[in-house]
Amino acid sequence: MRLPEVEDTVNGPFTMIWSLLLSLFASLTARSVVNGQTPAGLAPKAFLSLPLGTVKPAGWLYDQLVVQTNGLAGHEHDFYHYVSESDWIGGTSYYSSLEEAGSYWFNGMVPNGILLDDPTIQSQVQQFLDYVLDHQDSTGWLGPEVNTTKPRYLWGRYPFFFGAIQMVEANATLTDRVVTAFHKFVALANTMLHNGEGLEDWTRTRWEDFVIVLQWLYDFHPEGNEDLLIDTMKQLKYTGDPWEDVFNETYFPKTAVEDLRNPFPVLTWHGVNMAEGLKALPSTYRFTHNQSDIDAASKGWDLLFQYHGRPSGIYAADEYLAGLEAARGGSYLYQVIGDPKFADRVERITYNALPATLTGDMWSRQYLQQQNQIAAKNMTPNPFPEDGPYSNVFGLEPNYPCCTVNHPQGWPKFISNSFVTTPDQASLVQVYLGPYTVSTMLAATGNKVSVSVDTLYPFSDTLTTTIKATKAFTYYVRIPSWVTNGTISVNGGPSRPVSPTNGLHAVSVHAGTTEFTLDLPSEITIEERPHGSVAVHRGPLHYAFDISRSSRVLAQNAQQPLAVDLEFDATEAWQYAIDPSTLTFHTGTPAGGQLPSPIFDSGLPPFTISVAACPIDWAEGGNTFAAAPPTDPACTGAVTNITLSPFGSTKLRIGEFPTFKAT
Repeated sequence: MRLPEVEDTVNGPFTMIWSLLLSLFASLTARSVVNGQTPAGLAPKAFLSLPLGTVKPAGWLYDQLVVQTNGLAGHEHDFYHYVSESDWIGGTSYYSSLEEAGSYWFNGMVPNGILLDDPTIQSQVQQFLDYVLDHQDSTGWLGPEVNTTKPRYLWGRYPFFFGAIQMVEANATLTDRVVTAFHKFVALANTMLHNGEGLEDWTRTRWEDFVIVLQWLYDFHPEGNEDLLIDTMKQLKYTGDPWEDVFNETYFPKTAVEDLRNPFPVLTWHGVNMAEGLKALPSTYRFTHNQSDIDAASKGWDLLFQYHGRPSGIYAADEYLAGLEAARGGSYLYQVIGDPKFADRVERITYNALPATLTGDMWSRQYLQQQNQIAAKNMTPNPFPEDGPYSNVFGLEPNYPCCTVNHPQGWPKFISNSFVTTPDQASLVQVYLGPYTVSTMLAATGNKVSVSVDTLYPFSDTLTTTIKATKAFTYYVRIPSWVTNGTISVNGGPSRPVSPTNGLHAVSVHAGTTEFTLDLPSEITIEERPHGSVAVHRGPLHYAFDISRSSRVLAQNAQQPLAVDLEFDATEAWQYAIDPSTLTFHTGTPAGGQLPSPIFDSGLPPFTISVAACPIDWAEGGNTFAAAPPTDPACTGAVTNITLSPFGSTKLRIGEFPTFKAT
């Protein structure tokens, strides 16, 4: 990608075995060549990630990690049977170690512990790492394998690898032990793949995670095994699902998929696996060097959100892709490709969909969330074709346990990927906007740099960044696509318009201290949704009507009374149409300049939008969820004003509205 030039005056992101034909086709399309030969080495990324711990949260983002640590995520190791110490120490549960749950938990809690400097969590993840590595067998297999005759399948180890890599980044003394264990495992995995072993549905669809691990080894710790590493990447691609075809517009599903026939293995249309597949193509590009892989990834991204996207930033999947109906339930891409659309989408997801699926105190979470969610309870009739009626209860383990152990990844990994460097390691790039501190050495020039970003963003439009550097360099900051009339003031100078190139604005930083203030206002925008309904946005935030609610405890964990399943019911009318022409933005002033904690709970964010609304007839589906928004409804009562709040703070909500015209 092309970086912006510095201006002199401005200083300015889920079956079956393949048929023979499809297997052959996948293998042929994977064997890409450049100038008639298989390319050597790995293609460079557009940006380079920073080691874990380089970027730390500040302000309200720091508080989010504190709330998460004080909530379910920080206490699972104490009581939750899939990942509690008593279940994997002594080998009472192979599932809890490296089949899925333990790997997921480890992968999320490593960055959580490092970013908060939390000694308890750091001790827990170190103990887990030690236990797994101590139980690597003579063949190189990482286990332990306990109380099971299940074949050796590869994929459950992949999240463990990610966690171990992060531990190496944060503590270099672990490098030799982890890297040695990885290479022993890779040698075994390569043999298994050549023999057709280690493969089942999940391995075939999530092969890209292992490829990314192999690329980390290749980039930083190849140990003379470059050819083996590349060959293992190719074997994973050849034996895995063909994501370049899944994301081909000819085959891509354009509606909810429960009544469609998937021409590929069924897990490719699984919601989580779609995200996995989006990583597959840029990871493939690095060893094929083929632009077609990048193009397919970008096109697949657009198709996914065009046909299944939600105003909250995420795409719809109640297990499998669910289309656009409101009643249904990118960092890696940005670093490889550099297209700002990936970063914009990641920021929207993080500041909307992620907090909306958790209670404010983060002790209870949903499996599925709804754009128009008028209750969170055991639903009869069940609106979800693939998942159970308990799926949108806020609780410890609604529907499946995987998200209980996996959900803590979101905030820590968003934070740790918020800054990157340019490929020449001479410049620093702020990708995601929010409050942070950074301390790093820009390796190309030996430039020691510290950064402090003071802001309430996305609950403010203003960001003040202070940079201290031993040498002059160019600093880049992403200007989101939704910004209108953004300005920058450097070292107290006059405010000048931002001038981003490919989403990045360049700031010339001198040796010593440089301070600049960004003002990044946005207009209220309207997104057209099915049935003539609309969704409301301003900046990265999606706005919804926050329905007041009653709460009832459905279940309580015997070991941890704070881990509860909660039923929410609406205590006020929610059947409204709105007049979009009357939308008005309101800025509140946080007491003492500090946001309340936890910020993502009812009535707490300082930004709101008011709008003229009128009551309408709007049916319920069964008695627990909203039917599709009615098209061109008639008002059944007087016009009134209602307040819309940031989507992430709402637990019951209307996020897609019918419209009317007020007179």
